[in-house]
Amino acid sequence: MTIEDFNTGLLGFLDASPTPFHATRNMSMMCANAGFVQLDETEKWELEKGQKYFVTRNDSSIIAFTYPGDDNYVMMGAHTDSPNLKLKPSPVIEKNGLVQLGVEPYGGLLLNPWFDRDLSIAGRVSYRSNEGQIKEALVDVQKAIAIIPSLAIHLDDKANKDRTVNKQTDIVPIITSGEFDFDSWIGWALNRAGHDDFATLLSHELSLYDTQKASYVGLQDDFIASARLDNLLSCYVSLLTMCSVDSSQPYLMICSDHEEVGSESTSGAAGSFLESVLRRMTPDFESYTQLTRKSMMISCDNAHAIHPNYASKHDENHAPLINKGVVIKVNANQRYASNSRTISKFVVAAERQKLTLQEFVTRSDMGCGSTIGPITATRLGIDTIDDGLPTFAMHSIRELAGNADAHQLYRILLALSK
Repeated sequence: MTIEDFNTGLLGFLDASPTPFHATRNMSMMCANAGFVQLDETEKWELEKGQKYFVTRNDSSIIAFTYPGDDNYVMMGAHTDSPNLKLKPSPVIEKNGLVQLGVEPYGGLLLNPWFDRDLSIAGRVSYRSNEGQIKEALVDVQKAIAIIPSLAIHLDDKANKDRTVNKQTDIVPIITSGEFDFDSWIGWALNRAGHDDFATLLSHELSLYDTQKASYVGLQDDFIASARLDNLLSCYVSLLTMCSVDSSQPYLMICSDHEEVGSESTSGAAGSFLESVLRRMTPDFESYTQLTRKSMMISCDNAHAIHPNYASKHDENHAPLINKGVVIKVNANQRYASNSRTISKFVVAAERQKLTLQEFVTRSDMGCGSTIGPITATRLGIDTIDDGLPTFAMHSIRELAGNADAHQLYRILLALSK
């Protein structure tokens, strides 16, 4: 696959995946189109050697795997969720002649970039149908219906000095100056999504998102700018890798929800999803243990590229550059799971592709984030490496990555089975 085709697909995937639910649905469709057979966790599995399978949990996490009868798997892990503003259960606020929506920050998001953006709403809705059945549906309004206006500098003389954002009072979006009924609006959104049997709203998991499309930026289209690069970028790379391997190659992909809030959920990396699938792939505990000990997990997430305006925030010997290659992330205190054994295998795979790698280590006087890597390694005992793609503005409403690095990771992942 050429880098041009790769990036064209990436931009489309980013735009079509405003929530983990939509990302998982899109990955499921791509797996099905690539010949993967869908499994259901609630049914008995009869796996056939030489076949390819995928399964989802909570509509927001997905595992895809080949089944060649081998137990030396290349596993790729990523996460489907990104920091955002989620609607509260009873979100409607009416005051000062306007209708607003109460929101709750999800994950460690940068709040300031959310001001003055054209925002839409997407997510999952549970409702009672006209026939009295409980149903679920995904909705994506795909229209700018909300905005969080900044306070004019005339009314805030500290705006450019030491401005702080109150999560309860300052980031409440406005949606209309007219009348608004939330349940009726949900019915309208469901109808637009092809569901015309809405009777009453039961529950919802809806989020705001920026309507600006993913795009190239730079004199030579050097960069890709988009929401949710952390971590749909890695989801897309892992997905394309799965769709590119032959069914005789032992590969597995897991893209989990809730990484941004600690992964502790039924569909998060700290949950039972991957362990459950691996146990059902193997006939007994002995085989399961051999598979976990012979396999390697590549935890794919983003990495902090050295920012030209804030270079002092990096360790100068471990400061990744955008468009200069995939990053190996290392932390002595096991915030990342990379070790000399897993790093060496990754380095050799990169050498096969004639690609150079970079390293990231957080400054010793700064705290270090973490990923699904240590969680998976701890829970399942799988040797793991944490790698990343150099990124600016991580956890902003619009992040920035290079146009070349993701394709390089794709090539390295394919080379790991050789």
